[in-house]
Amino acid sequence: MGSFSIWHWLIVLVIVMLVFGTKKLRNMGSDLGGAVKGFKDGMKEASADKPAEAQQVTGQTIDVESRREQTKT
Repeated sequence: MGSFSIWHWLIVLVIVMLVFGTKKLRNMGSDLGGAVKGFKDGMKEASADKPAEAQQVTGQTIDVESRREQTKT
């Protein structure tokens, strides 16, 4: 009762093709595929661009001293 059969999905697909047309659906599919590919490429580049300092170091302690330049007031 809660799930649709294959015939329901085929009827929905035919109605969508009649409303939008196959050319517009093909263009939307290729745009979506290009967006997903661009996102994956961006994620690969972001992980490759991490500097050595930003990578996680385990088992070591790093002491950092911060110095602020004092201005005359």
